[in-house]
Amino acid sequence: MTEMNKAAAGPLVSVVTPVYNMEPFLGEMLDSVLASDYPQLEVVLVDDGSTDASAAVARAYAARDSRVRLHCQCNGGACRARNRAVELARGELILPVDADDRLEPDFISKAVAVLAARPEVKAVAPGADFFGDRSGPWKLPPFSLRLLARKNILSASALYRREDWVRAGGYCEEIVAREDWEFWISVLKDGGTVVRLPDIGLHYRIRNRSKRVKDRGLKRHVVRTLNRLHPEFFERELGGPLRYRRTWSALINRVERLLRPRRVTVSPDSRAAEYFVRSLPVLFRTGRGRVIHSGRNELRELDFGGETYVVKSFRVPNLVNRIAYGLLRASKAQRSYEYALRLLACGIGSPAPVAWMTLRNGLLLTRSYYVSRKSGCPYTYSDLIGGGFPDADVYLRAIARTTALLHEQGMLHKDYSRGNILFGPGPDGRPEVEIIDLNRIRFRRRITMEEGCRNFAERLPATPAMRAVMAEEYARTRGFDSCGCLELMERFNVEKK
Repeated sequence: MTEMNKAAAGPLVSVVTPVYNMEPFLGEMLDSVLASDYPQLEVVLVDDGSTDASAAVARAYAARDSRVRLHCQCNGGACRARNRAVELARGELILPVDADDRLEPDFISKAVAVLAARPEVKAVAPGADFFGDRSGPWKLPPFSLRLLARKNILSASALYRREDWVRAGGYCEEIVAREDWEFWISVLKDGGTVVRLPDIGLHYRIRNRSKRVKDRGLKRHVVRTLNRLHPEFFERELGGPLRYRRTWSALINRVERLLRPRRVTVSPDSRAAEYFVRSLPVLFRTGRGRVIHSGRNELRELDFGGETYVVKSFRVPNLVNRIAYGLLRASKAQRSYEYALRLLACGIGSPAPVAWMTLRNGLLLTRSYYVSRKSGCPYTYSDLIGGGFPDADVYLRAIARTTALLHEQGMLHKDYSRGNILFGPGPDGRPEVEIIDLNRIRFRRRITMEEGCRNFAERLPATPAMRAVMAEEYARTRGFDSCGCLELMERFNVEKK
């Protein structure tokens, strides 16, 4: 067939099939697929360490039909085998078919026509029935994300675009049951729809010893894994995690929110991150992201929607402060967010604030989180200590100017230490400075030279030469005497280099 004729015939469809001890059924499945009326078709079989003659059956079909290819590997599970099959596939459209099922001849051509005509459709599912140890129609409800959050409402055998497999990261090899459910959540949670054809296109074999039947005993594993992988999705669709009693998930979550209320504020330009923010307790509890700091409080970098966020989880306060923060005072997370907005409004750099959230148990604060975008400044003040940093004086002066502006605005950072001052070259090459860990800022009507020099120098180690550069720039910016500032800064410094 020429390239022009191939294009006219439609895109190549790759039927991908993991095979494990399917000798009695594999030939029947292959006969049904190869009888398809769709001309652009290949079948990729991955034998996953079968101990019977499944591989021999597959080789016999491959020998007499060039559309069939076989790859053999050690046993690694259904998801690993299916991912390997997709990796080997040449088609832009993928159709998983289990090794013991059967297809109707016209399903693929009908499904391809839907995907070609409707780009918003991400999967085309067949009507289906059961055969084998049980027979009858497979009645599945109409597709909705809310329902998909509670139960798998799609068979594995639905046609989809290879690009969606790539975007979803393939089939999750960690989950050992209902893996197609996890895959469809990955593909569909951010948009798109599903079309289920009205005619029977798939015959699903029921065997009393089949994987589907055995998987029922792994419900807790499935629920736990799905919650860890997709907390934002369940937060949006169910108001919280998927529960073991899946049908009751939304109601249980509503009741829990009454008993353990949350306050969430998301910046207007970050609305897309709202459910990411609401799912932070699950993300932290399950160890998602990269730990930046773990101590009294914990900082993590987390990716969501193409952005990298830095999230600070504040420790659970003592009982007195749990009452105070729960009823009277703004939490540390709330203060961090609001103070960042104040700094930026004054022209002082700080990573862009995204959101804050507090959790309560009744009237008592239990946890709070502050979210900001990851800073573009790659260095901290610590990198200037020890000498040898290129253009060190340029950055020391920039830090001094930022500190002076902070004090001119009546702001005293009560933890003005080496790790809380970030710096680096900006997009235009000029130095940029950002201040972090803002919840301990205190506000004054006026900050004197002595107060300012104490705040600047007390916790920042420096050589005499570094201190002289910073004192000169700080004094010049605030209109003070540089010698007087240097003397005060040397006197107040308690953290020597």
